[in-house]
Amino acid sequence: MRKTQLALSLVLAGLAGTLTTAATAADKVTVQLKWLPQAQFAGYYVAAAKGFYKDADLDVTIKPGGPDIAPAQVLAAKGADLTVDWMPSALAAREAGVPMVNVAQIYNRSGMMLTCKKSSGVTTSKDFKGKTLGVWFGGNEYPFLSWMGTLGLKTGGATPDVKVLKQGFNVDPLLQNQAACISTMIYNEYWQVIDAGVKASDLVTFPYEDQGVATLEDGLYAREPDLKDAAYVAKLAKFVKASIRGWEYAIKNQDEAVKIVLAADTSGGSTAAVQKRQLENVAKLITTAGTPTMGKLDPAAYARTVKVLMAGGSDPVIKKDPGAAAWTHAVWDKAMAK
Repeated sequence: MRKTQLALSLVLAGLAGTLTTAATAADKVTVQLKWLPQAQFAGYYVAAAKGFYKDADLDVTIKPGGPDIAPAQVLAAKGADLTVDWMPSALAAREAGVPMVNVAQIYNRSGMMLTCKKSSGVTTSKDFKGKTLGVWFGGNEYPFLSWMGTLGLKTGGATPDVKVLKQGFNVDPLLQNQAACISTMIYNEYWQVIDAGVKASDLVTFPYEDQGVATLEDGLYAREPDLKDAAYVAKLAKFVKASIRGWEYAIKNQDEAVKIVLAADTSGGSTAAVQKRQLENVAKLITTAGTPTMGKLDPAAYARTVKVLMAGGSDPVIKKDPGAAAWTHAVWDKAMAK
């Protein structure tokens, strides 16, 4: 009898230990980035390396992006809980049937621009007609196409006003004079042009912010059906809060953040100087860094983005305003709740 009671006690103790372990198991979160490991995503890598996700009881997997990875497709296939994506591509995907919802907006300024050689004859946007312009696709083309539409310039058909060159993720078309202008980010490709030996005085840039066609870039997106689950929202809220903590740390401690980013870049294709310069410029796009509203989507900026995407004449990027269904403050509010 005593042996039976002892065995039962051991079984119950083991069961209790199993339940305790299960109850305290960290929530798993997978986030799909828009591009390869670089300072553009420093906040997430810093949050992981400094233990901020662990502090929030999260087990986070950061999946690098790349030229063949579309965040919207990964989210639709449930390959990630969250994706980092630009709003133009997210809203275009939503209109196409992927129920993407913005749950946090880290960048609140656009870093995108066209960079042109003055020698090509381009000094103002009026000079685009008849020129070849390099454009990234995979979702990045949407702001450009909308901009050309507002300028009244056709990008397709038998007699386009501008020839659109499907640009790879490099600056070769400008360096080799295959295009008058190419797509660049202020924190990345623009500096690649400079590093290649082109003087800044020989270039003219057209930041989208200055052209009235700026759209929101790096934000966090989740699937709409999942947001009906309160536990899921709570899990995402922990991720958002820890990520914002990571971004704040990265911006204040840039040298350390750069080392963390370089450690995540297994290709070894970058340098500390390049990533430091990138992070310095990325920080300028997160203008609410260190404030209580960092990461909170501004409804006015959302409305502006929608307006830009619906402009462009007969072929707008999106044909219908998705309204407030395409974003929510529920995750951010819970993340910042005391």
